[in-house]
Amino acid sequence: MKQSIRYLTSREGTRIAWSSMGSGLTVVKAANWLSHLEYDLESPIWQHWTRFFGAHFHFIRYDERGCGMTGGDPRSLSLPDWLADLENVVDAAGIDGPFALMGVSQGAAACIAYAVKHPHRVSKLLLYGGYARGAYERENPEAARMYHAIVDIARGGWNDHNPVFRQVFTARFIPDATDAQVQWFNELARTTTTAEAASALLEARAHINVTALLSQVAVPTLVLHSRQDGVVPLEEGRLLAANIPGARFVELESRNHVLLENEPAWTRFREETLNFLGGESSERLAALTERERMIVQRLVAGCTNAEIAASLFISDKTVRNALTRIFEKLGVRSRTQAMALLRGDTALDR
Repeated sequence: MKQSIRYLTSREGTRIAWSSMGSGLTVVKAANWLSHLEYDLESPIWQHWTRFFGAHFHFIRYDERGCGMTGGDPRSLSLPDWLADLENVVDAAGIDGPFALMGVSQGAAACIAYAVKHPHRVSKLLLYGGYARGAYERENPEAARMYHAIVDIARGGWNDHNPVFRQVFTARFIPDATDAQVQWFNELARTTTTAEAASALLEARAHINVTALLSQVAVPTLVLHSRQDGVVPLEEGRLLAANIPGARFVELESRNHVLLENEPAWTRFREETLNFLGGESSERLAALTERERMIVQRLVAGCTNAEIAASLFISDKTVRNALTRIFEKLGVRSRTQAMALLRGDTALDR
């Protein structure tokens, strides 16, 4: 995957690193915990997320304050600041027309605030593992005490070369991970942020509360949540879906807060995302061989079988046989249906 990384500077002087990759429908992902624009492309935890969205969409994301390539001091950590960062990235990207907005975990709150403030700019809202209420806002004293202890652990042991402290976070985020994935996540935690920033970020997001904004969201919304998520309780996902007008809710069979590539829940997430955002044809195109894609490109351009055969130096019979296989992979029965499905799909150009 190729990406272009740039920096913008907020009004108070914070430098925000953001990236762009892929083409097609624009999807802007709000920043979430423990990201790194460069390392995410190599990560066994985030690589499949980045690859999926970059392959099907014009995918824009950024590292939050105190994290990843943005880095810096953990100052100005509040919902208005996170909303302003999202607004600045959207403006810097120069997006024309409405775009889809995605919030993962705490990124959901910034997305909800943005969708309410700029309803005409957002076409659809995709929320995964998100919440409207931080840990201190959920009227659960025991859970709040546990969360406060986690903040203290981050403050005291995050930078330690012994990963035992960071293992507390890894075990909650990806309990079903392999040893290699656990080791990678532990190292990412130490590399992408500091003890000071980690504890400040955790403390700040525990005070998030955007429940009053939920009823004001006026765009189509899909909420997905892992059934046994150990970081954000399932009930928080249900609360989002129940209070955002018309929102659709999907429970995913997983214990992981960050879905791993080899679990069925990741396949379900991809399918639901493509169906919601309108990228079904791109998913089907991924199953075609290079030669089949070349045939499809000419088919969509209106070429006859004879014209396709001549341009590719193959026989008419070869084209007919290939189209039979292509129609089966695309789930269509005729040339007309294939053209209707694929016309305008920018994935054909890649």
